Amino acid sequence: MKDTLVLYPALGKGHLNSMIELGKLILTHNPSYSITILILTPPNTTLQPPQQIQKLTTTFGCESFPSITFHHIPPISFPVTLPPHIVPLEVCGRSNHHVNHILQSISKTSNLKGVILDFMNYSTNQITSTLDIPTYFFYTSGASTLAVFLQLPTIHQNTTKSLKEFHMYPRIPGLPLVPIVDMPDEVKDRESKSYKVFLDMATSMKESDGVIVNTFDAIEGRAAKALKAGLCLPEGTTPPLFCIGPMISPPCKDEDERGSSCLSWLDSQPSQSVVLLSFGSMGRFSRAQLNEIAIGLEKSEQRFMWVVRSEPDSEELSLDELLPEGFLDRTKEKGMVVRNWAPQVAILSHNSVGGFVTHCGWNSVLEAICEGVPMIAWPLFAEQRLNRLVLVEEMKVALKLNQSENKFVSGTELGERVKELMESNRGKDIKERILKMKISAKEARGGGGSSLVDLKKLGDSWREHASWNSLSPNSPFLLR
Repeated sequence: MKDTLVLYPALGKGHLNSMIELGKLILTHNPSYSITILILTPPNTTLQPPQQIQKLTTTFGCESFPSITFHHIPPISFPVTLPPHIVPLEVCGRSNHHVNHILQSISKTSNLKGVILDFMNYSTNQITSTLDIPTYFFYTSGASTLAVFLQLPTIHQNTTKSLKEFHMYPRIPGLPLVPIVDMPDEVKDRESKSYKVFLDMATSMKESDGVIVNTFDAIEGRAAKALKAGLCLPEGTTPPLFCIGPMISPPCKDEDERGSSCLSWLDSQPSQSVVLLSFGSMGRFSRAQLNEIAIGLEKSEQRFMWVVRSEPDSEELSLDELLPEGFLDRTKEKGMVVRNWAPQVAILSHNSVGGFVTHCGWNSVLEAICEGVPMIAWPLFAEQRLNRLVLVEEMKVALKLNQSENKFVSGTELGERVKELMESNRGKDIKERILKMKISAKEARGGGGSSLVDLKKLGDSWREHASWNSLSPNSPFLLR
């Protein structure tokens, strides 16, 4: 029977993309394995799995990896009245009984060497632990934020206070000091449900067979070294760490035509002259904030490409209605405004792009580093403020954008930071530093690079585990 790994991404395109790239990377260096990727479905939807699987195979270039197969988990139905960031956790939890059956079915036809869970699918660890399957977590952000989150169970045990009652997070080796204000809101109140989720998530990762991180030594070497040495957590509680990045999803094949107008416009712009503003699929702004962004871009006097996403109540409005009167006409020689989507990877790789205003999502950060594009950090939610701290204080490849207490950014502030990035000596220093990181990113994945060394260690850890065998006939978890 063939050695098999099961990869289980969280609900959402970004998580699926990252996990597919992980699967492709594993097979490139471990071709004897087969990989099954489990796919969650948004609640209350109907699937046509064969068509969906064919689309995934084509879109992500999996034709060259016949050992990758996709398995759709049956849809779950429930009243979706939860916040968007909670829905993936709920769908996963309600799908665990399906995953239990799927894993047992796979084990009958192959040697199931391990399961790699997206960290948001942490609740499935209850299933894999019961079945005694080696379990790894794929942490889709960086080593620095991982070190912060893995501290939560220790802090929880050592104090009865909520984080919101402190000014600074406990000192973590390999990291700059972390102000509590930069921690995700979800973990600041120990009485909240979201705090319990993150606490359980961190505990599950600490107890796993290893954590795979999409990073590399040249950008987070201090944090990774401290974690691997066991300096960040109490003795004996640090899981094996495998830093095998950067993993970036290539442009999808169906994006070329959709993004052609953006790339054609960039072709006509001077080298390194354009600032890209793009904030991820969930980065939506009020009309008031969009107005300030427009004001800031005019004040900066820089060339720009801006991907505009508005809040749901204004989605039907045209760009002319959303933005200040006359803005599009006044800036048409220097700027291009795009609604909702643009081919970000292709844009960042274009020679005309010299700066990037980003929400600090980790995938976007890695894309900018791999293309050598300096950043302005504008975090919106989740761990993005921690990412900003690392980008500005540790890596020194981004400028910090100052926000008010309600996270609003003025046009004056944005305009000054854009101009500083593109014209000042500090901006030049950032550019030089991130260009060195671009080279290091290629070296990390090259022969003898740090990421390939960790990938080999990861493969060795799978081989060290005995193949998981079927459970005894009396087990309550066997298929009925």
